[in-house]
Amino acid sequence: MDITRAITGLSALAHDGRLAIFRLLMKAGPDGMAAGDIARKLGTAPNTMSAQLLVLSNAGLAKARREGRSIIYAVDFERMSALLLFLTKDCCGGRAEICAPLADAVSCCPSKKRRA
Repeated sequence: MDITRAITGLSALAHDGRLAIFRLLMKAGPDGMAAGDIARKLGTAPNTMSAQLLVLSNAGLAKARREGRSIIYAVDFERMSALLLFLTKDCCGGRAEICAPLADAVSCCPSKKRRA
C-alpha cells in the first residue's frame, strides 16, 4: 500500500460516525449489512448514512453489492489488512514483543498457517 492510499483510508476512519459504521461492519463480517439496517442500528438518518458509506467505499474500506432492493455493505478485508500491514510493517525496530499484543488481539481470525 502506498502512502496516499493509507492517508485516504485513515482519513475516512477519522470521523466518529464512519468509525462506528466501520466497526459495525467488522462485526458483521464478510456477509455485511444492509445500509438501512446500519442506519437503524446506529440511529443515523438514511441520507447521512449514505454519505458516510460513500466515503468509506471511496477509500476502499467498504464495498457494496445489491441484493434485491437492498444495498449490502461489507468491509473490504483485503484493503483493511493492507492498511494495518502498512501501519505495522516496521513495528518497533525489530522488537516483536512490543507488537505482540496487536497480534494477539487479531487472533479471532487465525491465518491458515496457524490453523495447521
